[in-house]
Amino acid sequence: MKISTKGRYALRLMLDLALHENQDPVPLKDVAARQDISLKYLEQIISILQKAGFVRSLRGPQGGYYLAKAPADYTVGSILRLIEGDLCPVACLEDTPNKCPRKETCVTLRLWTELDEAIKGVIDKYTLADLSNWAREGVGDYII
Repeated sequence: MKISTKGRYALRLMLDLALHENQDPVPLKDVAARQDISLKYLEQIISILQKAGFVRSLRGPQGGYYLAKAPADYTVGSILRLIEGDLCPVACLEDTPNKCPRKETCVTLRLWTELDEAIKGVIDKYTLADLSNWAREGVGDYII
């Protein structure tokens, strides 16, 4: 499994909004400048986040974007799944229950299941609040 650029950028965008949550709504151009990400690319990502209710916007000269909920309410997994879709390492784990015709004899299924659980265990454990705390603990700019 490999997280796409879009997934990584979505996480960076959400983290940027979390770090600026006590300020006015954040203009997307400011996020683009701080994160060194194309404004056009961020516009595509913010559209997905807004449609899903992850962010809200305020129009006008003082407008911008802000998180719809508290940073602690967003897991890394929820953001990545929204952008990436299913994060299963292999296709046979995408269905619940598993519909793979080889599931009874597949020796590697146990490995893929453990890998899937490990991935979920990490991305569903950490929230934007955790990442914000890590960024504030660090020195200088943060990089994801």
